[in-house]
Amino acid sequence: MQGCLSAWLVKHGLIHRSLGFDYQGIETLQIKPEDWHSIAVILYVYGYNYLRSQCAYDVAPGGLLSSVYHLTRIEYGVDQPEEVCIKVFAPRRNPRIPSAFWVWKSVDFQERESYDMLGISYDNHPRLKRILMPESWIGWPLRKDYIAPNFYEIQDAH
Repeated sequence: MQGCLSAWLVKHGLIHRSLGFDYQGIETLQIKPEDWHSIAVILYVYGYNYLRSQCAYDVAPGGLLSSVYHLTRIEYGVDQPEEVCIKVFAPRRNPRIPSAFWVWKSVDFQERESYDMLGISYDNHPRLKRILMPESWIGWPLRKDYIAPNFYEIQDAH
């Protein structure tokens, strides 16, 4: 099932895959990592000027990792803004996705959290480093194949 944005992307020769609609009727598209930066710029110019959220998840143990972007097209005088969900899948071995920071600055901490928890590297991100875990932490805690260390250190407990 193809939505309005998917039809527009096809009309302009932009490669993607429609994943249908979610339970709220929001169109979901899959974009290849190598196409993500150029399509992000095009979506911004097309009017998707607000990044509502970015998150990431582990699709399956040993499988792909996904970075998800929820975009909104906000226009003056429009009661119901258009929304779209973009999923960019990356291989587990070397998960690299172009950063959307230079398009939507609000993605800064969100991409850093995805890097910290799942190990997805966002190319050209200006400050890509751990944000929740200590810099010395080994591994990616939200991956389904992550094995928690067998020690727990309590600091400053009183």
